[in-house]
Amino acid sequence: MTTFDVIDPTTEERVRTVDLASAEETDQAIARARTAFQTWRRFDPADRGRLLRRFADAVDGAIEELAQLEVRNSGHTIGNARWEAGNVRDVLSYYSAAPERLFGRQIPVAGGVDITFKEPLGVVGIIVPWNFPMPIAGWGFAPALAAGNTVVLKPAELTPLTAIRLAELALEAGLPEDVFTVLPGKGSVVGQRLVTNPEVPKICFTGSTEVGQAIMAEAARHLKRVTLELGGKSANIVFADSDLEQAAATAPYAVFDNAGQDCCARSRILVQRSVYDRFLSLLEPAVTGVNVGAPGDESTEMGPLISAHQRETVSSFVEGDDVDVAMRGSAPEGPGWFYPPTVVLPRTTKDRVWTEEVFGPVVAILPFEDEAEAVTMANDTAYGLSGSIWTGDVGRALRVARQVEAGNLSVNSHSSVRYSTPFGGFKASGIGRELGPDALDNFTEVKNVFISTGDA
Repeated sequence: MTTFDVIDPTTEERVRTVDLASAEETDQAIARARTAFQTWRRFDPADRGRLLRRFADAVDGAIEELAQLEVRNSGHTIGNARWEAGNVRDVLSYYSAAPERLFGRQIPVAGGVDITFKEPLGVVGIIVPWNFPMPIAGWGFAPALAAGNTVVLKPAELTPLTAIRLAELALEAGLPEDVFTVLPGKGSVVGQRLVTNPEVPKICFTGSTEVGQAIMAEAARHLKRVTLELGGKSANIVFADSDLEQAAATAPYAVFDNAGQDCCARSRILVQRSVYDRFLSLLEPAVTGVNVGAPGDESTEMGPLISAHQRETVSSFVEGDDVDVAMRGSAPEGPGWFYPPTVVLPRTTKDRVWTEEVFGPVVAILPFEDEAEAVTMANDTAYGLSGSIWTGDVGRALRVARQVEAGNLSVNSHSSVRYSTPFGGFKASGIGRELGPDALDNFTEVKNVFISTGDA
């Protein structure tokens, strides 16, 4: 049996040793899920919804337990971890209404009646990243289960603990055995087998663009459906007519939240040149004021990075004579993979820190002249996941929002994700949409049935 030691990124101490599934065990779990699908798909829609509500209630009763587990496993601040556990509850509650609302259509035709049904796909494989283990898992399994599919979920090797507990809560809530299975394991073993096993018609993957491309290529060989939520290099566009104080005060939290380990992080700040210097002066106290420390403390605003390797990766974007660091916050000394909030002034739009996803608490800032240049700079990236627009002009806000190539935009705020609205990216940031009513389309097939009425 292969095992993995889960390490607390704050203390660098072992939290738990987890057994990792083999390829053979993955196939066995898929086979059991396939058998369970034949029953689960035929559940009365009201009963399926009722079980999902009971699952949501079970999560609600375990929010503090799940949050504390995430603090130790992922280094998330306790405030964020409570929100993340609550988000799983809310997503389950939202989709618990779906089984009774998976409406088809009646389409007018000659000679009979034509109706459509939304049929479940079968076994859905969900591959979850380490940066947001709880909510991203829920974004996949809640709509998949609601639509009548069964789920085999592979958590990230580094962060399996909350997923394991969620699977236990599902059973405690009354979901039948093998309807929702969590398999800790290596991506090259469990993840690969989910993608290649022909009994899994659908894969949900969140992670790097490079791995997403490989999954999509392999899935194509089996005509397997995919939903991919991939990387990001999002722009925070600040116009001169905006509330500069508010824009500067909130900018750090748009990128340093979760220590910058967020595909939606607004890691490029574009500021209109006429207020560029003023914005920098307002930004400095906001950056140095970010409270970095032990994630279990209620006052902590940013915890550690997930691993020593990730800290080395982040550092490589900043440490060097050719990088101009404008300002830095502080980070604890001693154990823990902490990195200080850092603001960098790129020399060109070709600098690595401006073009590549850092996935850490590093933000780059450049000026722009006018609206047209702001849009051009914002779109000058392979990615298109999220972004923010700060302006006092509603017309400008709408014009720019329509032109920026990103799936999720906020005006005068940094909010991108709500469970009741669709979430996903343009370009290299992914394919398909999670959350909101649109997500169910990714877990169902449309079946068309024509009934002849014998009309002449």
